[in-house]
Amino acid sequence: MKVTEYLSQYEFMSEEIKSYCYYKDQKYARHLVHKDKDFELLIVCWNSGQVAPIHGHEGEKCWMRVESGALQICNYKLDSIKPLELTMTGVIKGEAGYVDGPADIHSVENVNDEPAVSLHVYAKPFGQCDIYDLDDGIIRRLELTYDSMYKKPCN
Repeated sequence: MKVTEYLSQYEFMSEEIKSYCYYKDQKYARHLVHKDKDFELLIVCWNSGQVAPIHGHEGEKCWMRVESGALQICNYKLDSIKPLELTMTGVIKGEAGYVDGPADIHSVENVNDEPAVSLHVYAKPFGQCDIYDLDDGIIRRLELTYDSMYKKPCN
């Protein structure tokens, strides 16, 4: 079974997902559920207005399922690095149960008044990603961190 089909069909236990959920005021919160050499599974908690800027996944694939609330997902295609040009290929309002992916470059935002939770699967874990800064016309490298690992908060 393929990842998209699996995420679309599998019923995740809401109590188990809730046990990973806590929110941050300044940015969305990334909670590591599982990581091995092949894939990484995260629960991400979004307060209203929180956004993951336009970013890539190191050439790896990313699938995302909205577990509660709703998120706006914008997918992009890279047209040029110098000058930096991207084309938005779609804007989706993902309600609970919506599966997006595999995505190469996207942004995610909670544009609603209520918190949201999403489940992310990354093929081949990675520790950094590219942020596509269209205002400055550059690509920035971002070191990725977790807010909790296996239900234990990180400092």
